[in-house]
Amino acid sequence: MNKIKVFSKNLPGVAVALVIAAIAKVLEELLPIHLIGASVIALFLGMIINHFVRPSALIAGGLKFTSKKVLKFAIILLGASLSIGTVLEIGKMSLMVMCFTLLTCFGGGYFIGRALGLNWKLSNLISAGTGICGGSAIAAIAPVIDAEDTDIAYAMSATFLFDMAMIVLFPIMGQALGLSDMAYGLWAGTAVNDTSSVVAAGYAYSEGAGDFATMVKLTRTLAIIPTVIIFALVEVNLKRKATAGSKEQGDVKTNVKFVKIFPWFILGFVAMAVVNSFGVIPDEVSSAAKTVSKFLMVAALAAIGLNTSFKDMKKSGIKPMVHGFIISALVVVVAIAVEYCMGII
Repeated sequence: MNKIKVFSKNLPGVAVALVIAAIAKVLEELLPIHLIGASVIALFLGMIINHFVRPSALIAGGLKFTSKKVLKFAIILLGASLSIGTVLEIGKMSLMVMCFTLLTCFGGGYFIGRALGLNWKLSNLISAGTGICGGSAIAAIAPVIDAEDTDIAYAMSATFLFDMAMIVLFPIMGQALGLSDMAYGLWAGTAVNDTSSVVAAGYAYSEGAGDFATMVKLTRTLAIIPTVIIFALVEVNLKRKATAGSKEQGDVKTNVKFVKIFPWFILGFVAMAVVNSFGVIPDEVSSAAKTVSKFLMVAALAAIGLNTSFKDMKKSGIKPMVHGFIISALVVVVAIAVEYCMGII
C-alpha cells in the first residue's frame, strides 16, 4: 500500500516532466539542423514555465522524484548502449588527448572556480560537463554531490552556450588548420561537450570526421564511472568533517558512512556496459535502452528546469558563464596542442 501511495503521489509531477520531455523531443526533430539537444530544450522550457507558474504542491513531489530517482535509472540504462571495448577500438591516441583535457577541466576548473568565488559544486559540474560529456556527466554527478537544481541549470547553460559557438567555429578552424578527418574528429570529439553538438560539429566537416568524433565522444562518456566514484569519496569526506565539527559543538550525529552515500546506480551503469561489451545484449535492445535512457534524462532535466528560477540564477551573476567559457576555451587549445605534440597534425 505504501508503494501505491508513493506512486500516486509522484505520478502527476512525473507526468508533467514526461510531457515537457515529449514536447522537447518534437521541437528537436523540427529543427532543420540538430544544433540543440532535447535535454537543453526541456531544461529551458521548464525554466520558462517556472518563471510564469511555480510548481504546485500536487506536482512538486513528482518533479523531485523525476530529477533524482528517474535520472539515476536513466544513467543505468545508458550503460547498455556503451562498450568498455570502445576504449580499445579508439586506441591510446584519443585516451592521451582526453587525459590532458580532463586534467585541464578539473585542475584548471578548481583554480578558476576559486578565483571567481564559485561554490565547489557548481564549479565541478561545469568542469565535468566540459571535460566528459555535457549534460550526461552533469546529470550523473549532481545527485552524488547533492547539487542544487540552480547549480545544475547553470552548469548546463554554461556548456550549452559554448557548444553553440563551437558548432559554427570548429569546421571553420579545422579548415583553416588543414586538419585531416581523423585529426579533426579527435579534436571535436574531445573538445566539444554535448553529444548532439559533437555530431553537428563533426559531420559539418565530413562524414569521416563525424564518425570518428562520435566514437571519441562515446569513449569520453566512460569517464563518468571513475569521476562519479571520486566525487562520492569527496562528498563523504566533507560530510564526515561536518559531522565531526557538529560533535565538537555538542550536536551529536551519527558518522557518515561511505556505503550509504556511494552512488550505487553507477554500478548498474558499469554492469550494463560490461554486459553489453560481451555482446549479450541484442543490438535492438541496446538501441531501445539508449532511446529510453535519453528520453528519461530529458524528462529529468525538464523537472530540474521546472524547479529552477531565472531570478535565482541571476543571483550567481555572470561568473559561472565566465568559468565555463574559460575552461572550454582551454580544452580547445589543449586538445589541439596535444595532437600537435603527438604528430597527428
